Amino acid sequence: MEYQDFLKQKHILSKPDGFDASIQNSIMFDWQRDITKWALKKGKAAIFADCGLGKTPMQLEFARQVSEHTGMPVLILAPLAVAKQTQREGVKFGIDVNVCRSQKDVVIGVNITNYEMLSHFDASAFSGIVLDESSILKHKDSKTRILITDSFTETPFKLCCTATPAPNDFMELGTHSEFLGIMKQTEMLATFFVHDGGDTSKWRLKGHAEKAFFEWVASWACCTTRPQDLGYEQCGYDLPPLKIHEVIVKNDELVRDDGQFMFVSSVSQTLQERRGARRSSLSKRVQAASDIANSTDEQVLVWCDLNSESDALKHSINGAVEVKGADDSDYKSEQMENFTLGNVRALVSKPSIAGWGMNWQQCNKVIFVGLSDSFEAYYQAVRRCWRFGQTKTVDVYIVISDAEGAVKLNIERKQRDAQRMTHELIKRTSAILAGDIKATMRMTENYFATENMMIPQFAEVGA
Repeated sequence: MEYQDFLKQKHILSKPDGFDASIQNSIMFDWQRDITKWALKKGKAAIFADCGLGKTPMQLEFARQVSEHTGMPVLILAPLAVAKQTQREGVKFGIDVNVCRSQKDVVIGVNITNYEMLSHFDASAFSGIVLDESSILKHKDSKTRILITDSFTETPFKLCCTATPAPNDFMELGTHSEFLGIMKQTEMLATFFVHDGGDTSKWRLKGHAEKAFFEWVASWACCTTRPQDLGYEQCGYDLPPLKIHEVIVKNDELVRDDGQFMFVSSVSQTLQERRGARRSSLSKRVQAASDIANSTDEQVLVWCDLNSESDALKHSINGAVEVKGADDSDYKSEQMENFTLGNVRALVSKPSIAGWGMNWQQCNKVIFVGLSDSFEAYYQAVRRCWRFGQTKTVDVYIVISDAEGAVKLNIERKQRDAQRMTHELIKRTSAILAGDIKATMRMTENYFATENMMIPQFAEVGA
């Protein structure tokens, strides 16, 4: 049996399980309306769209349509502080959004809360669930992913939205597929992937299954970095220039653990070595970052990785507000909202806390006081400011010690790998998606009557 015949026998493509919708929202672009209609027709779908392409209005329209269709409430789960931002976007697009903290706050219509509040809700009360920044599902063994997936197993309508569904490997798409109820990750791996050599933790696509895999992905996920990927001509969707500035400070730690003196700092290789180099250069990196931040009156977004960095930056940068993990959720949300509104000049935080979902196009200066090894965290942190809708050149300053070279090289390698993966995914799925999305557009033709219709006598009322 040929592999394609085997897949057909298994009905491998995701079948539509939704409804036809009429979207009259004039504020949305045509391609946003078409993608939303496509997702509603699917019933369970994912929108993997780049930052600034309008995932928020698409997910809001999806949620509104599902609630009206079912007469039940729909829940959106979002990162911290994104709920208020989404509510403001709802006003812009004419959609009421109810920010809630527990089940007793829920109304019929569109409801939104933070992921941290999920335990306060009854999943069975909702006809639809939308995950904003759904890459939270990416970690297959995380308690959060398991809780979300298990809680909404029976929910009839589901939508995932993120710009980074699989930054490291295509196999990461399996957690989205499993949440949506399309195919379990283990089944996806068995169907399309094979172990890479003797390493059972690494998988690669089977050569003969590549075409079928991308067709399968295109049957439930819309992947795009710009409207033109799907055949739409849309002016204004061009990113402004991004300038990366590397600022290297000298590490004074020239004595090794064995007591030997070094004339130059050695480049750290292991995680432990890099953390040691970061701590020993902390004061110089903070000073360099503060000099950059204090050289302007404009807003500055400052990312760090260590608590000690965060505290030192707060005291060194003029007008800085620190958002840290120990702060309560209300304080974090309030300060992130203040930065959005321009009431805070400099925000200091970690990408893991504030690096997801926020739209900060009003800021075009970003400072990293050191880098972690996570490309996704770096990408998302940069994209808070460098996104569609940004009108200025975005300057990103990476402040590291001369002993941390391996971190920057690692991030650059991961960025190249992620870009290749994204381009491959779009190249393999765009033609299928373009046809599928436009197939959901209702074909209409204007008709003008030119003659009066004669109604037979037997059809007349009272005849």
